[in-house]
Amino acid sequence: MTEDAYVTDEARGAAWEFWLGDSAERMAEIADESVHLSVYSPPFATPEGGALYTYSAMVRDMGNATSLDDFLGQFAYIIRENLRITIPGGIACVHVADVPYMKGRHGRSGLYDFSGEVIRAYEAEGWEFESRVAVDKDPQAQAIRTKAHHLMFVTKNRDSSKVSPAMPDYLLVFKKPGERPTPVKTDVTNEEWIEWARPIWYGIREGNTLNARIAREADDERHLTPLQLDFIERCVRLWSNPGERVFSAFGGVASELYVAVKWGREALGIELKASYWKVGCGNLRDLEVELAETKITDHLVDLL
Repeated sequence: MTEDAYVTDEARGAAWEFWLGDSAERMAEIADESVHLSVYSPPFATPEGGALYTYSAMVRDMGNATSLDDFLGQFAYIIRENLRITIPGGIACVHVADVPYMKGRHGRSGLYDFSGEVIRAYEAEGWEFESRVAVDKDPQAQAIRTKAHHLMFVTKNRDSSKVSPAMPDYLLVFKKPGERPTPVKTDVTNEEWIEWARPIWYGIREGNTLNARIAREADDERHLTPLQLDFIERCVRLWSNPGERVFSAFGGVASELYVAVKWGREALGIELKASYWKVGCGNLRDLEVELAETKITDHLVDLL
């Protein structure tokens, strides 16, 4: 880990704000009950602490926690602050996955119940656990990407007692206690809801993400790809109204902010790492140009 100089900055557009800095500090600047929906993917903790994926070498990075208690203690502050800034009845959508034990490191195989750890952490800070949705994954793509022995044909053919299905991602849905001041009048169609109401979300395209490669640095050797845009879209359209504020405590390259603005919401995010923040700002500015051009085109069509 490094003691890199801590810097903060802010960028703004017509419907978004993206802050550079540590969420554990900067969330204190957000007004009480000013966020309607939160969507983010936190670092995935390993059983011994630290994170499954390396994002930076900064000591402020939760992924560099020295123990599981240290990780959960840092995360608890963000969970607690997220509750404070959320309106009564507001929703937090948290993307997680369970973490595999590794024979060489842990002396065993199987899974660490990180999703359950997150649920318990949210409940401990006053959130109500509403639902858990599994997100379907392609087992062949997962086997190729992770080299997971439990998915390999050779393992199945040699000793199938050692195989197990692919690991899904999860959407964990939490609600702040209280009655929402304004009901959500969604534009989700009945046909879409038939699909989205399933306990497993199918059709989330694993490659449908913003490009994070240009933000990578030398210490990102195990950086996870950004959250899928269609995953975020479902959350935004189901649990917020146009014009309401969507927040991300782990802004990355601004995927959650991007989708929120695209669907007519206001967006606020915080990101610790400057290279990700800069790329995220570029993504949001490019989106503003795209939306402005679409608006001009639609206006011209109306005039014809």
